Amino acid sequence: MTATAQHTIAQTFETLRQRKQIGFMPFVPAGYPDLLTTAAVLPALEEAGANVIEIGIPFSDPIADGPTIQEAFTAALAKKLHVSEIFATIARTRPKVSIPLVAMVSYSIVFRYGPERFFKDAKQAGFDGMIIPDLPPPEAQKICDAVRAAELDTILLVAPTTSVERRKEIARLCSGFVYYLSVSGITGERTSLPADLVENVKQLKGLTDRPVCVGFGISSPAHVEMLAKVADGAIVGSALVKRMKQHAASGPEIIAHQCGEYCRNLLSTVRTKS
Repeated sequence: MTATAQHTIAQTFETLRQRKQIGFMPFVPAGYPDLLTTAAVLPALEEAGANVIEIGIPFSDPIADGPTIQEAFTAALAKKLHVSEIFATIARTRPKVSIPLVAMVSYSIVFRYGPERFFKDAKQAGFDGMIIPDLPPPEAQKICDAVRAAELDTILLVAPTTSVERRKEIARLCSGFVYYLSVSGITGERTSLPADLVENVKQLKGLTDRPVCVGFGISSPAHVEMLAKVADGAIVGSALVKRMKQHAASGPEIIAHQCGEYCRNLLSTVRTKS
């Protein structure tokens, strides 16, 4: 039986819109520092206020991953981590997590596994959407069709340098949400966000009716509060992985607790978890 979230990605963002709340999406590198930690962190993040969780499938060649995430991926791969083990961990953990889960995965991994098989197994494990960052349009069309055929949502990336016409094309291919990169380049914590971020997000929202979520560099309550005024979601990656690294030797439960506390702090100025 396929495990699923209690609400789809679309339903999740519609509920947030009605509540006038920004969606919160933490990023977790699967298998870092081990799969037991992955299983412990996911429910802790939901309890802390996450609305969607992005799970990174470790890959040896960085796409847009900064040093913090790449180091976590390298550590996971050093233990000979296999995609099938990640799927099995998600399937075991799914009953404890009611919010949507989306996978961030390189197309190289999908291709080696076999696209139809990969998407079918991902759905069976409990994933709700796919982010494939190295699959640009128009090549993305065929794969997006395969993702949707597996009853998963498609999520593609838009960079600040992406032209208006290409933004329209990317947004058309998205069924879950549009992932807007706050900066061009790689992920990583930043003290401040770009001055043109608000205007760029407004412009992108004018091109699509899909939710627009912002990632890359989000690491403080002030960042989340700023995004709450314009975006539908805030994605936090490197900053959370950094906290995982700081407590990596403490065991799954401590790591999960620390991740939850950090996320509560990020949300402290925009909402209170009831």
